[in-house]
Amino acid sequence: MRTDQPLELLGGLTPDEFMRDYWQRKPLLIRGAIPNFTPSLSIHDIRALVRRDEVESRLIIKDDTGWSMKTGPFKRLPPLKQKGWTALAQSVDLHDDATAALMHRFRFISDARLDDAMISIASDGGGVGPHFDSYDVFLLQAHGRRRWRISRQQDLSLEPGLPLKILRHFRHEQEFVLEPGDMLYLPPHAAHDGVAIGDCMTVSIGFRAPTLATLACGMLSAAADQVMANLGDFNGLYAYPLIPGPDLSETFKDPGAPAASHPARLPDTLIEAAVDAAARIRFDQTLATRFLGQWLTELSPNAYFEPSSDELLDLASDLPRNGRLALDRCSRLIYKDKMLFINGEAAAVPASPALKELADERRLDCASALVQGLGGDERAMLTQWLDDGWLHYTQA
Repeated sequence: MRTDQPLELLGGLTPDEFMRDYWQRKPLLIRGAIPNFTPSLSIHDIRALVRRDEVESRLIIKDDTGWSMKTGPFKRLPPLKQKGWTALAQSVDLHDDATAALMHRFRFISDARLDDAMISIASDGGGVGPHFDSYDVFLLQAHGRRRWRISRQQDLSLEPGLPLKILRHFRHEQEFVLEPGDMLYLPPHAAHDGVAIGDCMTVSIGFRAPTLATLACGMLSAAADQVMANLGDFNGLYAYPLIPGPDLSETFKDPGAPAASHPARLPDTLIEAAVDAAARIRFDQTLATRFLGQWLTELSPNAYFEPSSDELLDLASDLPRNGRLALDRCSRLIYKDKMLFINGEAAAVPASPALKELADERRLDCASALVQGLGGDERAMLTQWLDDGWLHYTQA
């Protein structure tokens, strides 16, 4: 992707300019981000989607008694003539190709940060109350109109005793009414309140924002896996490369230890041995890459793959010279140097130029020299991905 070319999606800004001036810094209103935008799913489609068990959904209602929230699936939603309700369907990109394609238009931001596309539908006056998110979000108006009020206020205290996080002292500084195709970008902790004007649909493109505690715990878990791999007790998914941790198989010894006059007291020698053992573990970029590669591509429990009968190809013996290989909408594929990760697994082959292009473009033209030059191990792995439904082949 050329990051120095203006994007209509960003109101004529280049991705470089947006990331420099707005990302995690300040809000941006973009009129006509997608001109003449028509969503791939209707309000009726979302009403049907939230009936399904595999779709994470919520219903939020504001009435004279206050706020209420329920989690799906829902046999039915309130009628649109009933004011003040909002239904939210999470990770719609896992269930609809066009929504996944819309989310992928935001890949000027690393896939490691891109999370999901949530779609909300609302009746007149519907919303989730003034709140803030801990992550970046693009709010694309898909149908109808929504009034947004935003603030960069420092007071982020919440109303107590409510089923959802509502700001106690919201004071808006700016107000916009978004029409279909308009979009609002908000950085983390920007206070905002969106209220539907009539029937309304909004698409929210959200981004991962892990806490440092999450990253630290992940590194510790990955380090533990390395140690267990060295002991031969590891059944994980680290197929490539296998880099065991330090050899810690030696048992603790304390020859010459004095007799214990206070038997319940923890021995200093055991404490020192534990500290020394932990200090021998290397927390380096290789360990971080392995942890992040698997964690960031880990599949949602709602991801579903369905191989089609015409994809029963053995690329090792029958490599097409036309058509296209494309990742399934649910597949996540990322790489770092020679390490390649897909759907929570470390791939069994290095990240070659062809596989890196597949990760970056999410597709490969079979006629390309990169595809025709694939090695036997790569072809075997791609064949397995086809069988699993992680990858698809189309002749068009």
